[in-house]
Amino acid sequence: MDIKDHLLSKRRRNGETEESLGIDAATLLNSNADEINFPTSRAMENKAVFRACLSAGLLQRAHKIFEDMRAESHAHMAEIQATDAAAGGARSTVEHWMYNAMLYAYYSSAARAETAAEARKWSKAAWKLFEDMTSNPMDSRPDAGTFATVAQGITRLEQLGWNETHNIGDVMVLARSSGFTLDTILASSVLQSQVAQGEKYQVSLLSPVAGDSPEAVIENVRAEAERRGDTAALTEIDNIGRVRESMGEIAELQPTLRANASGVEEKPFNLQTLQDSLAVMNDARMHVSDLYERQRWLEHSALDAARKRLQHDTEKLADIGLSSGGLKEATLQGWMWKWYQKLQERLDSALETLRKDPNANRLEAQLYPFLCVLPTSKLAMITVLELMHMQGISGVADGVKTTRALLQIGRAIENEYHAVVINKHPEVFVQARAAQRMLRDKSLVNFAARRDVKAWQERCAAENIETNMPRWTQTVRARVGGYLVEQLMDVAYVMRSAHDRDGELWEEEQPAFYSTYQYIAGKKLGVIRLNEAVAERLDRESVRETLHPRHLPMLVPPKPWLTHDSGGYFSVKTSAMRYKDSIEQNSYLRAASDNNGLEVVFAGLDVLGATAWRINREVFDVVLEVWNSGEEIADMPPSQFNEPEPQRPENEDVKSRSAYTARLRRWMQLRSANHSQRCDINYKLEIARSFLNERFYFPHNMDFRGRAYPIPSHLNHIGNDLCRGLLKFAEAKPLGKNGLRWMRIHLANVWGYDKASFQEREDFARSHEEQIRNSARDPLGGDRWWTKADDPWQCLATCIELDKALSYPEGPEAFPSQLPVHQDGTCNGLQHYAALGGDLQGAQQVNLRGGDRPSDVYSGVAELVINTLNERAAQGDEIAQLLQGKVTRKVVKQTVMTTVYGVTFVGAKNQVMRQLADRGDIPTNRLWETASYLAKVIMGCIGDLFAGANMIQTWLAQSARLIAKSIPGDRFVTKDDAEPLWNRTRRASPRDTREQMTSVIWTTALGLPVVQPYRKVKKHQVLTSIQTVFIRDPNENFEVNPSKQSSAFPPNFIHSLDATHMYLTAIECHSKGLVFASVHDSYWTHACDIDEMNDTIRDTFVRLHSQDLLKRLRDEFMQRYAGYKVPAASLPRTAAASPEELEAVAVAGIGAEAEADAVAEAKAEGTKETVAKVENDAPATPAGPKPKEGSRSRRTGPMFYELADLIPPIPEKGSFDVNEIKRSMYFFS
Repeated sequence: MDIKDHLLSKRRRNGETEESLGIDAATLLNSNADEINFPTSRAMENKAVFRACLSAGLLQRAHKIFEDMRAESHAHMAEIQATDAAAGGARSTVEHWMYNAMLYAYYSSAARAETAAEARKWSKAAWKLFEDMTSNPMDSRPDAGTFATVAQGITRLEQLGWNETHNIGDVMVLARSSGFTLDTILASSVLQSQVAQGEKYQVSLLSPVAGDSPEAVIENVRAEAERRGDTAALTEIDNIGRVRESMGEIAELQPTLRANASGVEEKPFNLQTLQDSLAVMNDARMHVSDLYERQRWLEHSALDAARKRLQHDTEKLADIGLSSGGLKEATLQGWMWKWYQKLQERLDSALETLRKDPNANRLEAQLYPFLCVLPTSKLAMITVLELMHMQGISGVADGVKTTRALLQIGRAIENEYHAVVINKHPEVFVQARAAQRMLRDKSLVNFAARRDVKAWQERCAAENIETNMPRWTQTVRARVGGYLVEQLMDVAYVMRSAHDRDGELWEEEQPAFYSTYQYIAGKKLGVIRLNEAVAERLDRESVRETLHPRHLPMLVPPKPWLTHDSGGYFSVKTSAMRYKDSIEQNSYLRAASDNNGLEVVFAGLDVLGATAWRINREVFDVVLEVWNSGEEIADMPPSQFNEPEPQRPENEDVKSRSAYTARLRRWMQLRSANHSQRCDINYKLEIARSFLNERFYFPHNMDFRGRAYPIPSHLNHIGNDLCRGLLKFAEAKPLGKNGLRWMRIHLANVWGYDKASFQEREDFARSHEEQIRNSARDPLGGDRWWTKADDPWQCLATCIELDKALSYPEGPEAFPSQLPVHQDGTCNGLQHYAALGGDLQGAQQVNLRGGDRPSDVYSGVAELVINTLNERAAQGDEIAQLLQGKVTRKVVKQTVMTTVYGVTFVGAKNQVMRQLADRGDIPTNRLWETASYLAKVIMGCIGDLFAGANMIQTWLAQSARLIAKSIPGDRFVTKDDAEPLWNRTRRASPRDTREQMTSVIWTTALGLPVVQPYRKVKKHQVLTSIQTVFIRDPNENFEVNPSKQSSAFPPNFIHSLDATHMYLTAIECHSKGLVFASVHDSYWTHACDIDEMNDTIRDTFVRLHSQDLLKRLRDEFMQRYAGYKVPAASLPRTAAASPEELEAVAVAGIGAEAEADAVAEAKAEGTKETVAKVENDAPATPAGPKPKEGSRSRRTGPMFYELADLIPPIPEKGSFDVNEIKRSMYFFS
């Protein structure tokens, strides 16, 4: 089947005819661009298999994949030329690195050949491909790396004595004719990689061959130039040194070793031992080079360290006799070590069988290249560690979902493979370090310097064949993970023992893991669970063995973000944006990065990552003491869950059995939650213990809206109160007079006394000075005053800091403080809405306007709700009477806070129901009724209080719904009849719905493209070794979900504004020399710098909102979606409407249509109960003519309308002047 037939068959499946397809050169060119920018999963999987085959030494299989992809690309380009000979712009869909990799592999195979005939076969294949690249326009054009690869290959063969038809002179001639100079070619990074001394033979066809050296190639070229008398070539060869210097010097990094008692050097085998063994931990001096060396060791060698640590701990326990009783007395570490050993043996045997007979098992044969990218020792260790890690962090009661486990293990194998490849190229690490040093010297926010460093890095990386690593598809990850987990479950056993009633001991070997199914939300899902004995040990014992270095903070400042996928850790490829493998989001991000459109955002991430942290030792010691005691103190879960299990009733009638089942289910949930919390805290404490006395950093990336998050997931400042209490800045600054004041205010804030004026908060701290000092000096004795705070661990940290400051010999103002002090926005989303709409009343409620005391929006709403309930109760409303005296600030807070982020009525009702249930003064059988009633009252009061925010929110939702319903105009023009379909009168076809592929996309003020990912999910069945799983293909786009696109747009837009404000503030603070950290709308710095940061926060907010952001957004929509059409069927059903009436129609019916869509989707995808729930929860809409079900109203007007005519005008702006924020003390407080 040729390319045109392929396209036709694909479009016919979408209901199109050949006549309506109208394939022309432009269409084919667009298709060519789509295949390059939006590759299919099949294309991505082919690239991944190709790369894995080269790493595994499977040249024949890699050759076939490469030639098949190349032939398909040639056919596509030939089709374009046949359609329109003048059409240009098409290029090969086979990426350039694949050509260079294939050349390198051909020559590597020739050099490793056992016979001259075999060597000649592969060298001819290499030269043929090389000639095609230089002469065939359908192939990728050669670059300096291409010529360097061929020159090196020919030099290798000449050194081995194989007869070679072509010599180095032929390469020199072709290079000159292609416009390349010899100095550029010979300085290429392709020639820099060499086999390390003592390194074993490499299976990978992309690894250097023994004897490779740039000098050998240079001398070969020099000899040929002298033979030819080519003085120009000799001059270029002499110029190589200068070219290399411009690309950066590459220095080897040697691992740091230590000498044991016998004088033998060895690597350390845990993080604390690593700290002790490196002679860099002086209190006064630390050498940056040593820290970078340690960071590299962590990223590259920690899996080997984990293996050695497990072996060491197991052997040590055996030496002291703890394991003499067999596995029944084994520790968690001992079990994991034995599982690892057995799994490695199993994998060695299985892979050897596959190598000898690849046809024995077709599924396993397909996975063989991916299973060969790492040694079996690493495959086994990753499988054991990742599976135990997931069980530890998720809680073991319900197990880990099979799909998640398989994908996570597959991704971990992929990441380690990438790290191993990078580890073979120390120049990559050194270049990243050099880039960081250059930016540090010139400032992270020097954008000219950032462009220079980015260009320098791209020059260094452009020709490196081996570090081009295509991402694996979800299917590959799932199958690799499934194979490894199945092998582990076959070999991992524990010995269980118990005494029977007669006292006789019984022992039984049981599987450590087992797979099963459970029902979640009515769906049958596969899960992997732990044996009870293993689960108990995981709860009690240290979990440091399951910590992976990629979950940890960094010992040095992170690698700068200069491109969309290069930043953070040095040897792990990480994306600057978190998304669920959405190729659409990735493509927009990549394009913006390539065009230098993300420099400010990247600089903001770098500023956040440059903040240095330390563990607060005093707080850590208290946490450790509480943890070891097993007490329930300051939100620390007890080691033993003490709540008694509900007793089964003697009289098991239906009602009592139902009540017992509900109590038992609640008890099991509480027990599971307690265990999960213990596991989570265990991880946090192990990380904190490992980083005691260290200076460390959190690399950051962002979600698709731009909100920044630390990449290390377990212990960071965005975590809970315990995490924040354990952390302090590494840099200390003298408090000063204002700093001492802000420290006292901060204590009042974390205590919970944060609605008072600043003076009252300061007085609060002064009046509780005795309790503060007692808490600091004897935290677990006395009345434990700090434990009564809203944020107890942060309160303890502040008490300790204040006590040390007040006791400082030189006075508190001179005390060097490291405690972060916070400034939080007042319901930050409503602050943005009030500024966007110029809402005077809303601005007053959220402290955008100045005042002597802070306004409390939650108390304001609660007061309105109470007044409303009192009025209705006086009129005899029975539910209002029931709710009197039960509405507090706490009851309404969550709903007020989330309304701005698009909470639905159902969500608000559930929030209110939880609060009322916690109070316990509403009868259980009336909770649903009263919560529904109260949620409506709360949302009505919010709408009255924030009318401006409500109008903007409605406008955003309306615009998003219309965009999501729209279709690009170029999809309507037929081949033979250019009349647009939107001018015709016809019924809308199912194709109209399938064509609705338009995501809501906008660009933030800092240039970040935001693509909403909400599409209808269709999953593919993937057969794995352990279970059949269903996985969504991230490279395949389906129709958008209009209701989600609409409801999510208002909160997402506000989140993007929130992120923009944070980046602006971070960059300004960094420019002023302030240390800065953020938790979304909470900004942190030293106490002495709070006043400076407060001024910056206000200046950047005013600067942001001085733009007409809504007009800018609407203008972008008009430009981005110009020519898009909306089917009339997607609008409310009315009689024929004129264009003038259309805007009113769209606005009036948008809310009702959203609810109708929700019900329709539930009917299509859910059960009858789900549909009934959606229909009952939908708010009432004005009554109108109700057509009979299934009837179609006759349409007489156009079937499609211009999107630009439907998007309503932005709401009129109010009178609030955003510059007033500069005079508001409590804007952030």
